[in-house]
Amino acid sequence: MRKICEILKRKDVGEMGIGAMIIFIAMVLVAGIAASVLIQTSTKLESQAMRSGSDTIAEVASGIAIFDITGKKNTDIQYLAITVRPRAGSPDIDLNHKVIIMTDGTDKVLLRYDYADAGHFASTVDADGDLFGTDTWNDLTTEEFGIIILEDADTSASQYTPVLNKGDKAVLSVQCGAATGAFAGEIDERTDVYGKIMPEVGSPGIIAFTTPASYNDIIMDLQ
Repeated sequence: MRKICEILKRKDVGEMGIGAMIIFIAMVLVAGIAASVLIQTSTKLESQAMRSGSDTIAEVASGIAIFDITGKKNTDIQYLAITVRPRAGSPDIDLNHKVIIMTDGTDKVLLRYDYADAGHFASTVDADGDLFGTDTWNDLTTEEFGIIILEDADTSASQYTPVLNKGDKAVLSVQCGAATGAFAGEIDERTDVYGKIMPEVGSPGIIAFTTPASYNDIIMDLQ
């Protein structure tokens, strides 16, 4: 009888050992699966964080800056010359992908660059240095702006690829003085004009000025 009890005890011990081993193997498998999920999640989070960081840097550090707006009078303001440059640290800016949104409180216009029209691009100002003497002003419509290059040391800007990079400066020409112009007419005195030059990526250039109470000069600095 004693021998039978000892045999049964040994069998119980063996079954407990097998059960413990099965539980241990299950725990290892669960831990491995959990570790795999954590590694995959951390990898995805790292990739997303890097993309978010790159996008944030592009939004903050890139864009177009406006540092001067000049108007030329006919009866009222007929032409606008908006001088722009890339922001500090900005990558190359393709003016093909820029739009100008402006309003005078009555009308709102959206202007784009038409690279197919050679008359909308000038690699330099007029031969006698007259900014408003270039041909880019002549046939602009309610949907278009022109480009006049002021500084481009590496000749990165051309009619079909008007790309601005570090140190480059250009004038965006807007025609307001005809029925086909931006506001279908010249800009009157005491008019608030505001808008943006919207880049493909990055900060927009802000347009904001009020025309003078009287037009005593032909050329006026508006911003």
